[in-house]
Amino acid sequence: MKDRREYIIRKAMELYAIKGFRNVSITDLQFALDMGRGTLYYYFTDQDELFQTCMEKYFLEPKQRALNKVPENAGIDGMIAAVAEYLHSLEEALMTFDNKAINTSNVNDLMFTAYSQFPALRRKAQRLALKELELWRKAIFIDQRADLIRRDIDREQIAMMFTHVKNTFDPALGQTQMNFSLLIKTYSELHNLLKKEEIM
Repeated sequence: MKDRREYIIRKAMELYAIKGFRNVSITDLQFALDMGRGTLYYYFTDQDELFQTCMEKYFLEPKQRALNKVPENAGIDGMIAAVAEYLHSLEEALMTFDNKAINTSNVNDLMFTAYSQFPALRRKAQRLALKELELWRKAIFIDQRADLIRRDIDREQIAMMFTHVKNTFDPALGQTQMNFSLLIKTYSELHNLLKKEEIM
């Protein structure tokens, strides 16, 4: 039962990523799943519920898990590790799809659809974004207090910069696939810029 439900979610997510949510019909799902409509509706009341379940499983829940695991006394390194875990889970999820042509541009389109058309998903995403921002603020403060980074920086601005590193990806620049290792390198470079200069 659980395996079949997971299979439906994975195949549906793959279809949504390829065609876009509104372009996937029940018939498309039936064909991809080799499953009758009655069986599909046994697990999900309608396509809206299935789509929201897909988005929660692939995007919101992994991010929630990663943020929940951030230690109480985590500095910037701890936050970078948490974000790396989230990005790694997203990368692994994309690799499970049969269609390897799915790229980050597809994912961005799905997230835009999810958060613009489903208020409940948007509220959850906003709560997670605010939680991440607060954790970055706290991590910066902890490192400042430990004298690991400069004290003259604007904590709020730097927290916003860390939060928005992932948003610098732009399909318009020809980057059809997000380079996750490059993102982590960007976090590390930003962190290095904040560190106090060594006195020789």
